[in-house]
Amino acid sequence: MKKAKQTRKPAHHHAHMRHAARTDAPLYLVRRSKIHGNGVYAARDIPKGARIVEYLGERISHAQADARYEEKGQDDGHTFLFVVSSKVVIDAGVDGNDARFINHSCDPNCETVIEGGRVFIEAVRDIRKGEELGYEYGLTWESTDDPDELANYACRCGAARCRGSMLDPVPLDKKRKAKRKAAKKKAPPARKKARK
Repeated sequence: MKKAKQTRKPAHHHAHMRHAARTDAPLYLVRRSKIHGNGVYAARDIPKGARIVEYLGERISHAQADARYEEKGQDDGHTFLFVVSSKVVIDAGVDGNDARFINHSCDPNCETVIEGGRVFIEAVRDIRKGEELGYEYGLTWESTDDPDELANYACRCGAARCRGSMLDPVPLDKKRKAKRKAAKKKAPPARKKARK
């Protein structure tokens, strides 16, 4: 388990100065984002590998998540759902924490790590104080999905190499097809039975 490095710098100030570095200061704060709605920003420098926050919320099934959000309009792609496994989805819209406000980025400074059914946000590089935190959402989709609905997932991260979408670059159905094709290539050829 990676932990944030606790570094304590020696004090280089006079006793009457009150600017001592605080290692117990929060790692992040939430405020309005240029990307979308609220965002999460580094409140101090965060080293690469630091575990920043756990993604919390109500743990529900995929069926419950589908039922809960099917009433939303097709033009509203805004939810706080995080798929943990084939059985569990975290809905941070219910009992969630600040992790739900971390926006997507095509040039992320964070990543999600799933351990023991829990989801953590970790720094993939050193993050400077004031930087907005972001990770690659990689939202799944099918090539048969409605293009108008998929347009709701446009990315506005502003990265130099922004893909323009929060969706995974390859649709699920094409991934499954490629996986089946690769499995067929690896499988030994079927033996033909000799005729008598």
